[in-house]
Amino acid sequence: MKSILPVALAVAPALLFAAKDSSDSFKRIDASTTVFNEIMSAPDKGIPQDVLDKAQCVGIVPGLKRAGFIVGAKYGKGVLVCRTANAWSAPATIRIEGGSVGLQIGAGETDLVFVVMNKSGEDKLMESKFTFGGDASAMAGPVGRTAEAQTDAQMHAEILSYSRARGVFAGISLEGATLRPDNEDNREIYGRELSMREILTGAATAPPAAQPLYATLNRYTSAHGSADRQRR
Repeated sequence: MKSILPVALAVAPALLFAAKDSSDSFKRIDASTTVFNEIMSAPDKGIPQDVLDKAQCVGIVPGLKRAGFIVGAKYGKGVLVCRTANAWSAPATIRIEGGSVGLQIGAGETDLVFVVMNKSGEDKLMESKFTFGGDASAMAGPVGRTAEAQTDAQMHAEILSYSRARGVFAGISLEGATLRPDNEDNREIYGRELSMREILTGAATAPPAAQPLYATLNRYTSAHGSADRQRR
């Protein structure tokens, strides 16, 4: 018994550290769910229904850090899910870095949502590093219950992006920002190394913590004539 105790004491801190990191990853899924629900619940605001119905993927980055005067830096972590044959994929954790988020003065945090409108845009997100506006056309998305305000350019954009800062929700430009998988967080969630493609195309089993996210997405999307796309 005495020989076991030192080993247990030595292992305990490592287990606690791993649990904390894993908890942070799952908290990010919860925060993304909250952000999306709050944005879509605002009267006559939010992402247009017809944009969401056509969405191939949805990315959510709660609390994106931003700083600078007019041209600023940014950094944030969030989640990305894509449609599979009959459900949403498991969530891939992602990092957004670099560039500027529209016109901005000062520092603060911005909740970011981007909508990938087609398979071509989704395929480009599978790369180890992706640049908005460089690897795929990206534009500020229209706001409201319908997408009537969409311009022809927006209708053909592969990605539409939105932000919420200080309670104001609007379409924004992500030109020049980069996206890449957060491999460390993905490994903590799934217990093994998985590529973005494996996670987003259905090869990974979604953690139970993602169920509220699916429920929220299903509440506001109805593509392919299905009101229930939640993974079971």
